[in-house]
Amino acid sequence: MTDTINDQALFDLSCDLLSRPSITPLDEGCQDLMAGYLKPLGFNIEAMDFEDTQNMWARKGDTGPLFCFAGHTDVVPVGNLDAWTNPPFEPKLIDGMLHGRGAADMKGSLACMIIATQRFVTQHPNHKGSISFLITSDEEGPFINGTTRVIDTLEARNEKIQYCIVGEPSSTTKLGDIVKNGRRGSLTGDLLVKGKQGHVAYPHLASNPIHKALLALDELAKTTWDHGNASFPPTSFQISNINGGTGAGNVIPGELKIQFNLRFSTELTFDLIKARVVEILNSHDIDYDLDWTYNGLPFLTDSGNLLDAVCSSIKEITGYDTDPQTSGGTSDGRFIAPTGAQLVELGPVNATIHQVDECVKFSDLEILTDVYQRLLEKLLLD
Repeated sequence: MTDTINDQALFDLSCDLLSRPSITPLDEGCQDLMAGYLKPLGFNIEAMDFEDTQNMWARKGDTGPLFCFAGHTDVVPVGNLDAWTNPPFEPKLIDGMLHGRGAADMKGSLACMIIATQRFVTQHPNHKGSISFLITSDEEGPFINGTTRVIDTLEARNEKIQYCIVGEPSSTTKLGDIVKNGRRGSLTGDLLVKGKQGHVAYPHLASNPIHKALLALDELAKTTWDHGNASFPPTSFQISNINGGTGAGNVIPGELKIQFNLRFSTELTFDLIKARVVEILNSHDIDYDLDWTYNGLPFLTDSGNLLDAVCSSIKEITGYDTDPQTSGGTSDGRFIAPTGAQLVELGPVNATIHQVDECVKFSDLEILTDVYQRLLEKLLLD
């Protein structure tokens, strides 16, 4: 593999973004850099900062349909610096792979979006509809003050996105082999089972919350929540954290803390899941407190203008078919899709995301740029 660069503008922008240590929720000037490319193209740049999070809403045009590129400038922490072959914020092309934290997730996609838009607007200044960018610095963190707050603002003024491409790294083995046309919902429960602390030699004077919780947890883990459907796998229940005991071997603990998560399909709702969990817990006669964290509802973009355009663009540029899936974790798409937008996640190969030595094949970014441009042509040209 060589270090041939066919698109110098794309390479330069990618490296400029990657050189900025924008560990969540920091932006480190990434959005200003992107705005500098968009302003000369006629975009109106609107900062929507909330608390510690920087957000950018950039829009060109005031008619429909409104096409949106959505993404994030924040990256996850780098971990052990000594483990990196190349410093994480000193981007470098090595054997055709562009190295740097965020190369795949998702500064490479951001660069592709900008260059594709620049090409499209330059070649088609009188295109129909509008183009927008919804960019946040709070996707890898608590996701409280990022995309969800921008969407709330847009909804309040009835500014509706019709088509949205999220640049998350959706591909598995080659660029565009998989896109995400939906995601499962996510609901987290924090369960506190109450007991009475005591000496292990006198269990009749205590109440062991671990013993009391075991049967309930076993039933929750074995429950068939649904059977999924044509677009989603069955709902899954997983215990992610469990903590009980004082650290001493001769003490019955007074409480047990359990955290669990359900990834669920469109067959279920938050209310249905909560009711079933409570029913199971109550059937085992345990004393407990239960708090819920709503991470996002499931969403699905079925066949339609956007998904059809995504599939055909990938086919025309790469020569192979793509596979729309709903597997994997959540993304900021969960805040955008409920507004009625058609939404697809399309980005580079995800093999190294969140890892030491994160990297992406630079030729894939060149292909992705072509795919993004073709998408704009399909959706915004008569």
